[in-house]
Amino acid sequence: MTTALNPLRQALTEGMRFWEPRRIVYNLVLAAVVFAHAALAFTGPGLDVTIDTCLLLFLLCVLANVAYCAAYLLEIPAQLSGFQQEWLKVRPFIFGIGLLFAAILAHYFSAGLLRPAQ
Repeated sequence: MTTALNPLRQALTEGMRFWEPRRIVYNLVLAAVVFAHAALAFTGPGLDVTIDTCLLLFLLCVLANVAYCAAYLLEIPAQLSGFQQEWLKVRPFIFGIGLLFAAILAHYFSAGLLRPAQ
């Protein structure tokens, strides 16, 4: 039984070794986008932030990290397939595309949520 789980365990370990250190970069980039919007909104008459805004931002942070886990839906089957070597070459590009997509979403959500006080 241990031998049947060994390839899956190796794929999970290799996936975590690649993706989890990059989660820090992912979160820092998204935080930078949100803080940039907050700073731009704050330069005016002030920032209109309520407790609901903060709760929604927290929820969006959690959802962004849940979405980051979608990488494993690609990672595990690719690691276990005959395309493992090709996947290892492509996954940095997948990370970059996902990061760009998440940053764009963060930009639009932040622009809608973090507005100057009126």
